[in-house]
Parts: sequence; C-alpha cells; structure tokens
Amino acid sequence: MSVQKDPLNNDEPYLEDERHMPLGISLLNWISVGFLIYFLLCAVGLIEAGFIAIGHQTAEQIFSYATNPIAGVLVGILTTSLVQSSSVTTSILVGLVAAGLPISIAVPIVIGANFGTTLTNTFVSLGYARDRSDFRRAFSAATVHDAFNLICLLIFLPLEIAFGFLQTIAMWVGDFFTALDPADNLITANFNFVNYLTGPLIQEIEGLTSGLSQPWNGLVTAAIGFVMIIISITFVSQLLKLLLAGHARRLAEKMTSAAPSSGIFTGLVATLLLQSSSATTSLVVPLAGSGVLTTRQVYPFTLGANIGTCLTAILAAFAVTGQRELAFEIAIVHLVYNVLGVLLIYCVPFMRYLPVQLAEFVGDLGARRFVVAASYVVGIFFLVPALGIFLLSR
Repeated sequence: MSVQKDPLNNDEPYLEDERHMPLGISLLNWISVGFLIYFLLCAVGLIEAGFIAIGHQTAEQIFSYATNPIAGVLVGILTTSLVQSSSVTTSILVGLVAAGLPISIAVPIVIGANFGTTLTNTFVSLGYARDRSDFRRAFSAATVHDAFNLICLLIFLPLEIAFGFLQTIAMWVGDFFTALDPADNLITANFNFVNYLTGPLIQEIEGLTSGLSQPWNGLVTAAIGFVMIIISITFVSQLLKLLLAGHARRLAEKMTSAAPSSGIFTGLVATLLLQSSSATTSLVVPLAGSGVLTTRQVYPFTLGANIGTCLTAILAAFAVTGQRELAFEIAIVHLVYNVLGVLLIYCVPFMRYLPVQLAEFVGDLGARRFVVAASYVVGIFFLVPALGIFLLSR
C-alpha cells in the first residue's frame, strides 16, 4: 500500500487508491457515504420544513408590499428565503394573481424567488466552516448559484419592466399548455422521489417539535436540520477524501474536458429526478468542499439544476385544478427566464465565467473571516430585501 501526498491537501498523506483497501472496508465506507447523503437530504428537508413553519403566514403578509416591480423582486427574495421553497412562493402567487395581483408584479416576484431559493445550498456550505480551505471551496461552489441569478436579475429585470417580454412569452406558451386536458396526460407531480425517501424521518422529527408553539417549533426543526448538516458534512467530507483521493485528479480532468452542455444536462436531469434544485445543488457542495470538484466544474451543473426546477414547476402545474392558466404562466416565466439567462451568459464570452469569478471572490472573503460569510447570508437574503421593502412601502 503506497502513501503519497494528497492532491486535495498537499500537507497530508493519503492511501493512493481505495482499491488497496480490503473490499469489506471499502464497501462499508461507500455505504456510510450513502447514509450520510441521506441524512444530508433529510437535513435540507428539515430546514425547509422549519422555515415554512416559521414564515408561511408571514410570507403571505409580505406579498401585500409588492406594489411595484422593484418591491416585487425584494418580496420574492425575502419570502422564498423565509419559506425556503420556491414552490410555496409560486403557490401563493398563483392564488394572489387569481385574486387580482397584476401579472406585471407577479413576474418580478418570480425573478426574486429564483434568487431566494439558492439559500439552502449556502447553508450546507457553512458546515465546512471549521476548515478554511474546505470552506472557501464549498462556499464558492454554493454562491456561484447566487452570482448567476444576481447577474440574470440585473439584466432581465430592466428589460421586463421596459418591454414585458417575459409576460408576453408566458401568455403565448401558457395558452398552448392550458389547451391540454390533464386527464389525457400521464405526467403528474404527485410523486416526489426525495420526499418519498426523506419524508418518514422528517415527519418523525416534526412530530417531536409539534408540541412547541410557533415559531419555536419551526426554529427547533430548522436547528435540528443545521446540526444534521454539520454532522453529515464533517464525516462525508473525510470519507470522500479517503475514497476519491486516488480518482480526484482523473475526475477533475474529465469534468474540465467535458463540454459545459453535458454538465448543464446532468444537473437538469438530476433535478428532474430529485424534483428539488436545493437537494441537487446541495449534493455537489461536499464534492467541492472536499476538493474533488472546482467551482468552475460545479457551475454548469448548477445551471442545469436551475433549469430543471423550472420544468418541475411546469409538471406541477398539470396537477393544478383551478387557475391552471395562471399556474402555467408563472411556471413558464420561471423557465424562460432561466433558459434565456443560460443562453445569454454562455453566448457572451466575457460574461461566461463572471459568476464563477464573483463566487470565488465571495468565497475568499468568507474563508478569511466567517463573520463575512454569515453577514453575506443574512444581509443578501434577509436584511437588504426587508430594508428595501420597508423603504419602498413608506
């Protein structure tokens, strides 16, 4: 058994390849990784469930402040950050549009919700805070999603306010989809693979906290999720370094040489299978934190997940019995917005890796001082939107 320098950490030795381990030990380690990933998915679900318990009613109240497009974007960011589910935001939005909320306000809310939903994988990256180099990689990989959505917001929001092109496209495509009879379609959104696997454990933990009054039940549920993330990340990181050390360089080279389109397609398919972009992007954060993948390699996968969650929303619209036309319009706005963002940024060479550069810059700042990373999360997703809504409502 040869010992060499670890390509993930030059100061530590590692076993050259997990094939040198006894088969039983290697198999046990991979089974352990599988269980830890399961607990990581459960932790993400607990955080979302906790935030929904805390913020669902608050989110409905915040929607009343969406009186103009700018306020709509801020409302979308804040409400989705509070409930940690763009599906919840969209569901509330469909009802409000049916009750008279102008579609010109609803579209900016969707744009804001697209940004707010990226918070979950950023939470996962905080589990690496004890090791500066690991945290820099994980935090950069997580915030590349934020950076991309921020650039899209800055580009498309002014265009939407000026020309309303997203609304127009949504109405055209929405008319086509609503002409379909849901009884004639085999596509439904009633089965969620992630919820099917993680639901029993999440429900058990929610049952333990159900005796607490609001908002403490949600806070405790989310806190349990945070603890599970830290535990899962701590152990899965060490196991991935051990198991993938011999393959890390080859995997990195393969990912680097692959066309960005293949990474986008992989992220899209993974999100369609898991029906959760939060779960999909959260799963690649440990690979980045362990040094197996770089932010640039995670970036296309994240873009695919961004598109995949929009397709999931369209599938969900088929299950809507009332206001189906509105549900389709909102879901299609989300899809067109993300697809155009990917096409534009990848077609303009100087913009192609701008999200990666921004994410790595934020990752470097956060790794130097954890308070910067914490301030980024609290400020970008909560304080800035809340302050903006307050000022615009005066």
